[in-house]
Amino acid sequence: MDEFMTSADVARLLGVGPTSVKRWADSGLLPCLRTPGRHRRFVRTEVERFRVRQHEVHAPDPAQIEAWIRLIESECGPYEVHSALLFDRSRLGAWWRVAEQVGSVLVELGRRWERGQISVLQEHLASERLARGLARCTESIAVASSGPRALLAGAEGDEHTLGLQLAELVFRERGWSVLWGGRSVPTAEVRKRVEHGDCDLVALSAAASFSDEARLREQVRAIGSACAEREVELVLGGGGAWPDASAELPRFHRVRSFQELHELLGILGR
Repeated sequence: MDEFMTSADVARLLGVGPTSVKRWADSGLLPCLRTPGRHRRFVRTEVERFRVRQHEVHAPDPAQIEAWIRLIESECGPYEVHSALLFDRSRLGAWWRVAEQVGSVLVELGRRWERGQISVLQEHLASERLARGLARCTESIAVASSGPRALLAGAEGDEHTLGLQLAELVFRERGWSVLWGGRSVPTAEVRKRVEHGDCDLVALSAAASFSDEARLREQVRAIGSACAEREVELVLGGGGAWPDASAELPRFHRVRSFQELHELLGILGR
């Protein structure tokens, strides 16, 4: 007999938040049944199949990662990185897939720096080469001026922007125009922009090295309240110590992969 799981059970098994489970169910990616009280129930075998598919999508190709490391560690120019990104877009079929792969490249680059295999300068040079190539890609994606608009900003105190650049590819491919906030944007400035009323969504990014949960919680509280007043969506991304959803915090969407971001934007942009 089939075993049924609640949304909370599925979220724990897949290592995601309840919002992601709801989104997958509502979009038809993860089949579910409804109880007489309209609660979702999931068949465990279907959830296991979904987990396998997710793993296959996210599993990095070691050969491709190594090729990317060699490229950005060489003295190549932005045109070469741009060409490699376009080639992978053609090969993989979507920018979110390219973003997942490049994200794995960045993780490996960080590991090599931690192990002392590359110097700080080498890591910075490689990251800058990648950033310049990504900038050329995002600029080449045309977006209709009538489409939804998103503000992309690094959490206050976070100096990393490569994750945001990868996210911008996903936003633009989904038809969203982007206001580029960049690194460590003051919370008050983000609130002011939301209150100005010229964006439909705010996406905040915090890198895995940003472990100050209390600071991130206050940013979510301050920016989230402004978003709620203006009916602006709030999306939190990156591996930082973002707080879990709770009754005391404004509503937000937590995404942990570029695939999740791609799926969420498809729903919000309707």
